Amino acid sequence: MRVATFTGFGGANDVEIQDRPDPEPGSGEAVISVKASALNHHDLWILEGASGIDEADLPFVAGVDLAGTVEAVGGATPTVEPGDRVVLCPNLTCSSCRFCREGPENQCAEYGLFHGGFAERALVDCDRLLEVPEGVDLVTAAALPVAYMTAWHMLRRGEADPGDRVFVPGATGGVGVAAVQLANLLGAETVGTSSSRAKLDRLDRVGLAVGVEASSPAELESQLKDRAPVDVVINHLGGPYTNVGLQALRRGGRMVVCGRTAGQESEVDVRELYWQHKQIIGSTMGTQRDLERVLGFVERGEFTPPIGGEYPLEETGKAFAAMAERDLFGKLVVKP
Repeated sequence: MRVATFTGFGGANDVEIQDRPDPEPGSGEAVISVKASALNHHDLWILEGASGIDEADLPFVAGVDLAGTVEAVGGATPTVEPGDRVVLCPNLTCSSCRFCREGPENQCAEYGLFHGGFAERALVDCDRLLEVPEGVDLVTAAALPVAYMTAWHMLRRGEADPGDRVFVPGATGGVGVAAVQLANLLGAETVGTSSSRAKLDRLDRVGLAVGVEASSPAELESQLKDRAPVDVVINHLGGPYTNVGLQALRRGGRMVVCGRTAGQESEVDVRELYWQHKQIIGSTMGTQRDLERVLGFVERGEFTPPIGGEYPLEETGKAFAAMAERDLFGKLVVKP
């Protein structure tokens, strides 16, 4: 089979197409014929050497989000069979700790993510596969796991309710777009930001209530001073945007943080926490149940994830170049 491998950490030029042996399923495993695999910043960080993957792991096949059809299964399994249309929940857990038994599974101490979606075939655990309804195409399904599972879990942890104001800095990224669409579905009013007016205009069409154009954290903070405070902040940027979000919160408001796209370290005024009763809540990905809920929303036509571009496997490097330039809106998808 053909795979798109990372052969170095220099960016898009280090993506190569190679041949690998076809996988064979063991007991409880399935081989998926991959029809679509979405890109995430997690993949880009690996390609740029900003993750836990090192040179000893090269060549490396990334790809967390994938959807396709079951090609073969190993052993007896009641959950999937050849021909099924499926999407993978990419969570890897120990299956035995308190969080795996009682939930939420994404707090498992051994939590990790599947990799291997940028390939013609992928070997996965059967119990991590969800059936894709006939009314949902596989490209759409592949766009859901990381961005939408993460955003839904964050909104739940932030206790976003109908009528709440939800602030999403960097609202045109993957998690940002997902947060806007899902908060809108909950009946919340969304305030989103971007350095691009054109991208904010596109967000208006998927439910953004208030768009704020700003090219820096300082400019954004200045523009928010005269606006009403918000109830919940969905922060996938980190860095200086953590303090911006904290300042935007109302008394007793909640910020949920899932990422570090703008920086791994944030400086905050702790008085904002104890004197204003504000909360900062950490959140990683989501649960398989979260993905089931999101897939159900799509099946019922409650939202559709925007797709920013589709690339054949041979052009996986071009897809990563487009992501690195940040001149995109919606998920980028590789189609082996």
